[in-house]
Amino acid sequence: MRHRHGAAPTTTYAWIILSAITILSWWPAPGHTRGAAAVASAPITVALILLGFITGRMIIRYFMEVRTAPRWLKRFTDAWLTAVWAGILAIYLHEGALN
Repeated sequence: MRHRHGAAPTTTYAWIILSAITILSWWPAPGHTRGAAAVASAPITVALILLGFITGRMIIRYFMEVRTAPRWLKRFTDAWLTAVWAGILAIYLHEGALN
């Protein structure tokens, strides 16, 4: 498969950003405190859901080649990701309100 000029560096930059997001999302995990109980935090959860959205969008755009797809497919995948992550956030916030 031949790539356009600049496609390989773009994919490399996307991979580096995805790696950084992985490390960033791992850092606030409750397992890092020895012996302390995990406490739910809405701001951290919302931030991690946002990072999940960004990760999903980057994977779809850069590794599934949607960035070169027709505009309707780009919009559809963005709408799908928004619906999925908004649903996850809504479920989290609704469950938090019940407790």
